[in-house]
Amino acid sequence: MYELELHKIMEAELIRRADNARLVREARRAHRAARGSARKEGERTVSADTDRERFAHAA
Repeated sequence: MYELELHKIMEAELIRRADNARLVREARRAHRAARGSARKEGERTVSADTDRERFAHAA
């Protein structure tokens, strides 16, 4: 009985490690994809607020 419990514990640990490794791979893949698309975009706007006018109005 002891060996069966030990086997279940080790199996659960291996599954947890595999899930963690899969998450890391997916995160790295997404990060690379984001970097690649950023390079393809070229120049981007500095400010996220695009509704503002480019220059301030004179008084």
